[in-house]
Amino acid sequence: MIKSKELFDILSRGGFICQDSVKQEIRRLYDLIEEHFDEYKTYYEGIGFFLEQGNGYFYFTRDDSRTELSRRLTGLGVWIDRLDFIKTFHSGFSTGVRFSPSTITEAASSDVELKEKARKLYEGQRSVKDAVQALVEDLVKAGFIELENEFEQLYKVTSAFHFLEDLVEMLTISEEEANETVE
Repeated sequence: MIKSKELFDILSRGGFICQDSVKQEIRRLYDLIEEHFDEYKTYYEGIGFFLEQGNGYFYFTRDDSRTELSRRLTGLGVWIDRLDFIKTFHSGFSTGVRFSPSTITEAASSDVELKEKARKLYEGQRSVKDAVQALVEDLVKAGFIELENEFEQLYKVTSAFHFLEDLVEMLTISEEEANETVE
């Protein structure tokens, strides 16, 4: 299969292959998967990975044990807090948005609620600026944003960010349904 190793290297580490990546090679990989989706899906299932398609992105899932699932759910709580901070900063923060960390730092420095949320996100950080930098690093590492312009420190939110938004939306809907059932 064409580019199977490159795809596996990205996806098996929890990465995303996004249609709107700032990296041309990633966009090419996206097009390749889209064109041969069924073939790749079948191939990776044979080695225990499930190729999934989101809104403008591809990612892997696996059948995990209950212990692994529990660990992942704990990690999800951290991402919910991060998303809450980001949406408090800018409610329209989503795919395609471009920003600089300094913009978030300035906003958090002058907004008491944001400042408090930043402190809670990264309690080990000494300043709001350090917390914002740690958040940006985590978003890059997860594949939700990419550095578009190094000189201006301008980042672009990729379509993989939908994954995080959709996950939180599913949890919110499930919680609302549970509350309706109880009543």
